Amino acid sequence: MADFYQNGVVTTLHDLGDRPTEALEDELSGWAGERPMTLVLPCLAAEMDGPALGPMVDEIARIPYLDEVVVGLNQADAADFDRARHLFDRLPQHHRILWHDGPRLTALRAELTARELAPTQPGKGANVWWCLGHFLASGRAQVVALHDADIRNYDRRMVARLLYPLAHPSFEYAFSKGYYYRASETLDGDQCLYGRVTRLFVTPLVRALGLAFGRSDFLDYLDSFRYPLGGEYAMRANLVRSLRIPANWGLEIGLLAEVYRRFTTAQVCQVDVADRYDHKHQDLSPDDAGRGLHKMCIDTARALFTRLAASGHVLTHEGFQSLDATYTRAALDLVGQYGDDAAINGFTHDRHAEEAAVEVFARAVIEAGEDFLAEPGADSRSPSWSQVRTEVPDMPERLLKAVEEDQGG
Repeated sequence: MADFYQNGVVTTLHDLGDRPTEALEDELSGWAGERPMTLVLPCLAAEMDGPALGPMVDEIARIPYLDEVVVGLNQADAADFDRARHLFDRLPQHHRILWHDGPRLTALRAELTARELAPTQPGKGANVWWCLGHFLASGRAQVVALHDADIRNYDRRMVARLLYPLAHPSFEYAFSKGYYYRASETLDGDQCLYGRVTRLFVTPLVRALGLAFGRSDFLDYLDSFRYPLGGEYAMRANLVRSLRIPANWGLEIGLLAEVYRRFTTAQVCQVDVADRYDHKHQDLSPDDAGRGLHKMCIDTARALFTRLAASGHVLTHEGFQSLDATYTRAALDLVGQYGDDAAINGFTHDRHAEEAAVEVFARAVIEAGEDFLAEPGADSRSPSWSQVRTEVPDMPERLLKAVEEDQGG
């Protein structure tokens, strides 16, 4: 059962365990007329072959208050797109699939790329960017929630809890962030903790940055989030219009930085959305900085360094040398703490594997620091949709038209 502790500068909305999902949904349905809501689901074509997406679609179909579902489909050929249309046709809500690899969206992407108005690389961040553009262009809703498409223990309660703080007529939140704990079964049937990049990378890195370069309100804000890297969040349309998000693995940290830039911390909350959370796990890729968790950590750290510099910190070679040692010490301390946490809960804990992950993450800190010092002005963020609208006024309408034509086959 959750506690009710408030820590840091971001409000925490707990799940105290006694309120039925249907009660939340009844309230949301009552507010939906004044504040309509959309769900965005970025996914890969390969996820249609996995165990999670089909049951997730069945569960989403039971959500009574959603006005729209927008699916972003990546790495899909024509046959994959046809399969996706068949899969999502069971949704009773208005729904649209953005076929990112189809000829119509490919042409729009090429046009915006030529004008330097599109994400600079493919991936989840670019997928989300186009889906949010469609959300704005359709004008069907005022609030949008997002979550991943590979959640093995999915429950529609997650969406209700994400949207509740933004839909409530007397709340003043503009952004809500989901949190949970990550766990999964091993091949032997034992339970073990996951979420290594959050537990052993982001949390100790944020704290180490405060020691190496000085504390700041921005770092205190990041350290307030219980699961800063999760892909579950909701926001109001006025944030989406001006949002500039990284196209790479820095998406979540970049998003939190954008929220910090736009709103006071009183307008931000984090919400307990699941008792536990299980989805596919990335490989560590210790010898390949271009893949897996190794790549994720480099992109995340690079986004963090960029935003920290923008907030006034001076990041130097000497500071990064200190950061390396400070981060490693903090991360190894957490390995021990999580080992004790696992033991009291009857989970397995491979201390050697966790320490090996910390070694890879420490290299990622160095690699991201070298990358930042070599090109401190580099910015992986995509343009905002407000900028796109200003420079290519009819692009949102053309995006809508292209998606509608795709739906027609």
